[in-house]
Amino acid sequence: MLRAVLPVVVLVAVGAGCSSSEGRDEQRLTEQRENYCMQVGEWQKARNAAGTDTPDPSEYDEVGAAAQDAFLALRSLRDEPVGGGRTLGEATAAAMNNSDPEAEGIVVQYCGDVGFETLTR
Repeated sequence: MLRAVLPVVVLVAVGAGCSSSEGRDEQRLTEQRENYCMQVGEWQKARNAAGTDTPDPSEYDEVGAAAQDAFLALRSLRDEPVGGGRTLGEATAAAMNNSDPEAEGIVVQYCGDVGFETLTR
């Protein structure tokens, strides 16, 4: 009887460990996505502020710094597919480096799809 119970207990313990690890991985992914979307929102705010009538050169520095923060937050998410045959990294680069409104829309849609639509504009 003990021989039959021991393997079952071991399997249950291993399975529980996997579930716990998967939960932490999912939580980490959610935190990474939230951080990325927050950084995209900060870039959008800085860019929009710099687009006023008489932009101050320091505002352009803020836009660049905000874009850099978004790219740093993007690192672990860059290969996620986002539609249009693009990855999140490609869409982010096109939006921030090339002022591509379609790519920016894809990025904003991504943030909405992962539950952080309120962090972007």
